[in-house]
Amino acid sequence: METTYRDAIAELETILRALETDTVDVDELTARVQRSAQLIRLCKQKLRTAEDAIDRVFENLDQDVDDDLADDAPETQAPTPLPAPKRASRTPRETGGGLLF
Repeated sequence: METTYRDAIAELETILRALETDTVDVDELTARVQRSAQLIRLCKQKLRTAEDAIDRVFENLDQDVDDDLADDAPETQAPTPLPAPKRASRTPRETGGGLLF
């Protein structure tokens, strides 16, 4: 049976408590440390797997949103450019009677 993340953490805590209380004799110490290393590797791997799965979910959600936005966008034609404003010519009377240089 595969060890779950929760089970691995619980076992690590048990090993840690035993090491802290000196209830592990020297002959058992090496085996406990090796088992702890295995459990830590297992936990890291499970965390990486979970993180990758969550990233994929968010990527799919982002893609779904982008697709929905593209589907909902009305088909538009290129905007018609506005005509350039006409420049008013000034007469000498409008400029105070003098000529502008």
